[in-house]
Amino acid sequence: MRVHGQPYRTIFVADDGRTVAVIDQTRLPFAFELRHLQASEEAAEAIRDMIVRGAPLIGVTAAYGVALGMRGDPTDAGLARVVDVLGATRPTAVNLKWALERMRGALSVEPPSRRVERAYDEAARIADEDVAACAAIGRHGRALFAAIHERRGGKAVRVLTHCNAGWLACVDWGTALAPVYAAHESGIPVHVYVDETRPRNQGAALTAFELGAHGIPHTVIADNAGGHLMQHGEVDICIVGSDRTTATGDVANKIGTYLKALAAHDNGVPFYAALPSSTIDWTIEDGVTDVPIEERSAREVTHVRGRAEDGRLLDVEVVAPGSAVANPAFDVTPARLVTGIITERGVAAASRAGLLALYPERAGG
Repeated sequence: MRVHGQPYRTIFVADDGRTVAVIDQTRLPFAFELRHLQASEEAAEAIRDMIVRGAPLIGVTAAYGVALGMRGDPTDAGLARVVDVLGATRPTAVNLKWALERMRGALSVEPPSRRVERAYDEAARIADEDVAACAAIGRHGRALFAAIHERRGGKAVRVLTHCNAGWLACVDWGTALAPVYAAHESGIPVHVYVDETRPRNQGAALTAFELGAHGIPHTVIADNAGGHLMQHGEVDICIVGSDRTTATGDVANKIGTYLKALAAHDNGVPFYAALPSSTIDWTIEDGVTDVPIEERSAREVTHVRGRAEDGRLLDVEVVAPGSAVANPAFDVTPARLVTGIITERGVAAASRAGLLALYPERAGG
């Protein structure tokens, strides 16, 4: 996608052929900077500290982290170590485990002398597949937008989204925002209501940044405003991403998503999750009981980052000192509240039968 008119991916190999460059998302929206990763430990830090975030991008970063690790120690022990270190960074996003297992499988059949080259090739393949999958999600979701556009007599499609599931959460295009970009580029007018998404404000900082960079009309709203807008008929469709979706269609996503789904259900607003098949965890039936929910630092709640009038980025304390703080990073929206799941193969009902209709090869378990 475009930043200041220049196309970017969120992650790419630098000109030296070995360093992995990523957009430092902790600096957005006020500073656009690249972070250069030269070791697997730096890739793990980037994932853990949310320099990169979003389930698909976490997976791709982990894949490149394995490649960086192979430069230092391509032995079986080195491979096992780097997979373990990267795998311990974030528990909820299933793409992390998926990508690491794929890298382990690809490298385990290679002799150590070929593992560095194969690791970079496999990581690049995962990145390219993510771009293709997100573009396909965009095409399938665009059809939903086109139907709403026609039903509204040519007026703009009013979209509500939560957190950031755009190209910054992936390699390019995004998941929940891919249909927005596809619709926009095909001439369908859209207007996106962007939840600020506390405590880290990924909506206000990241979604608003990338929509603005791409020229898409949007309005940032307080997290608690979505239900009000739906009550008053101001939202045509809710669309979110997912960090892990179960085989039965439960959707784990950024904390607060469940509340948006409840409001959408109560007001007859269609609620979709958009995700690549790598985000589906076919081993889990009940998302509420079985998806691990990451508990992040209390500081993300007690402090807010912003830009001072002199341009400095500051962390400001906003919670009464001494108060106990909980910070669950995700919640689970039960399948009964999900209108459909948009994947690279099409739109599925949020159920085992619906997902298996698109992925029949998974019928055996």
